[in-house]
Amino acid sequence: MTSRGLKKEYWRDTPAERRKTLMPFLWSVIAAQGQIYGNREAGSEAYVTNGMNFSYPGYNEIFAGFPDPKVDSNDKKYNANVSVLEWLHAKPAYKGKIAAFGAWDTFPWILNAPRAGFPVNAGFDAFPLSPMTPKIEMLNQLKAEAPRDVEGECDDIYPFHTALEYWRVKKPAVLYLSLGETDHWAHAGNYTEYLRAARRVDEYVKRLWEAAQSDPSSRGVTSLVLAVDHGRGEAPVGWRSHGQKLPQSKDVWMAFLGPDTKALGERKNIPAITQSQVAATIAALLGEDYNAAQPRAGKPVAEVLGQ
Repeated sequence: MTSRGLKKEYWRDTPAERRKTLMPFLWSVIAAQGQIYGNREAGSEAYVTNGMNFSYPGYNEIFAGFPDPKVDSNDKKYNANVSVLEWLHAKPAYKGKIAAFGAWDTFPWILNAPRAGFPVNAGFDAFPLSPMTPKIEMLNQLKAEAPRDVEGECDDIYPFHTALEYWRVKKPAVLYLSLGETDHWAHAGNYTEYLRAARRVDEYVKRLWEAAQSDPSSRGVTSLVLAVDHGRGEAPVGWRSHGQKLPQSKDVWMAFLGPDTKALGERKNIPAITQSQVAATIAALLGEDYNAAQPRAGKPVAEVLGQ
């Protein structure tokens, strides 16, 4: 796409118009019916506390609820920390009702899939759904034949459609989906594809939400939690990367939508929230007290719970 075409598709006169053009579901539906955190210019800070500002430490903080200095690389090492998903899965009410899907093939290690016991399908790995459906069978075949531009990380289309089909067939109580193309295209310095990937994320979130709202069993009782593993450095160059050398990449954003969450929209002039609060917030939206089992975890975001 030429710069003229890119500007025509995404550029608008004001930042508010531009962000709504880029991510219409986030800035139309969630901004009207839920809550969005992380606009520092509006007095709403959200940040990671692990000090690393990259993926595995960020995901550990999201799922365990606390930073762990021993998690200091993206190496494929099984996480010693129990995630909130594993903790939930150990409860009878959630046994066999949790699943996770991701573009990055390190998720089975992050979530310690062998110990956790619930499905964790990531990267180019085939998903052994039982009973198999034609759609999953086709997705498995496409992943096997797809070009591997980034070893260990597939395009977002595969985990999204696998997760959506799994939800359609199994109706899990908790479904986790991680997408990776925005990070990939930013590292590559390809701003056009970076914007396109962000637009697809918004569309995929919309389709998951609409699927939940179209089913009587999940309509009106489902909550949506959006969180990211790290931020990025500042423009004009820093946006391509993140990490300890780019301190701005500690800054993240989060969004929440659901029956327990009041429609407060984009939050302004409020106390900061942290990535470490996500795990307990997920549990609390299900009526569970994660902090009682893991006191190191951050407390739930109170206003997301209507408090």
